[in-house]
Amino acid sequence: MIPGYRIEGHAIVSADDRIADPEGNTPPELSNEADWLRFQRALDAAAVVVVGRLSHHANPNTRRRNRLVVSSSATGCERRADAWWWNPAGTPFAEALRLAAPGGGIVAVPGGRLIFDLFRTIGFDAFHLARCGDVRIPGGVPLFSAIDVGVPADAVLAADGLVAGTPEVLDPIANVTLVVWQRERSTKP
Repeated sequence: MIPGYRIEGHAIVSADDRIADPEGNTPPELSNEADWLRFQRALDAAAVVVVGRLSHHANPNTRRRNRLVVSSSATGCERRADAWWWNPAGTPFAEALRLAAPGGGIVAVPGGRLIFDLFRTIGFDAFHLARCGDVRIPGGVPLFSAIDVGVPADAVLAADGLVAGTPEVLDPIANVTLVVWQRERSTKP
């Protein structure tokens, strides 16, 4: 954990913990208005939004949010015209944060899989996991790589030290739920 920052993952998955179809595209069945509005509010509240290069190019930053793009093409952490660009191999994440969001705050991490896997090693403080309970995407892109070897998303988050909150129904008709997983805070002084 990095003092002054709170790292929060955000994803909507299918019942089989997939974030995209086998070609890497988000199927329309994973789109839900209630989840989308909640997600947009979370991104608006973030000091910085961390995305991969492909997501950055696929999703123009029309709201002009402060972005940190993860890419091996960056030299350390550098400011470009469209965003901050960060190469994890060249600069520690804490240093990239001090450059991209010097005032601290929430770091929103909306994925994809490689970014989620990277942040498992950095450490999430929370993970907002929405699930479309009636949707399955056989052979799709998993939320975390561990899912492809049979470890469900809930078990991955628990193994990373996060605890599931109370499930919330976002859309009862579409069977979309949300569970916010949080890191337990120490009660020691």
